[in-house]
Order: sequence, then structure tokens, then C-alpha cells
Amino acid sequence: MTTETTEFLTGGLRPVSCRDCGTRVLVKKNSEAHTSIQWMTDAASSCPFFAEQASAGVNTALLDTCGELGESIAEAVGAGLLEVGNG
Repeated sequence: MTTETTEFLTGGLRPVSCRDCGTRVLVKKNSEAHTSIQWMTDAASSCPFFAEQASAGVNTALLDTCGELGESIAEAVGAGLLEVGNG
């Protein structure tokens, strides 16, 4: 992988912990509408929402995130811990 590719994929990622279950992910807000989330654990093993969805037969790879993690990311943005890019 080139340096440019690595920077594009991982540059700007910041740790955020879910306020509900404590699951820690890496996040980059590319814009208000676009959020990149990199799970550091298996989502279905660490997040109760993903575990529930997986046990119901849902393909969790198609889920964006859970509401609690989404709120945690929004709080990190509001607190200035996570920058929002221009695009």
C-alpha cells in the first residue's frame, strides 16, 4: 500500500468510545454527512445493538452504526474532539 493510500484510509482517524457500551472505534468525519468508522473489534461481539441484529439474522456489515455510537460521535464533534472535514 502506498503512503498516499495509507494516509487516505487512516489519516485523521480519532478514537471514540460509545457512551452506552464503551465500545471503542476509530472515526473520521469527512463532512457533516460522511463519517468513516473503523471497528477495532468485531462489532457483533462488542456492541449490544450489533449483537442483537446478528442474532436476528441481519448482515451487520450492511449496518452503518448503532444510535448510541452515532450520538457519541456527535458529542465528540460538539466537544471539539473530532474535526469535521470539508468533503
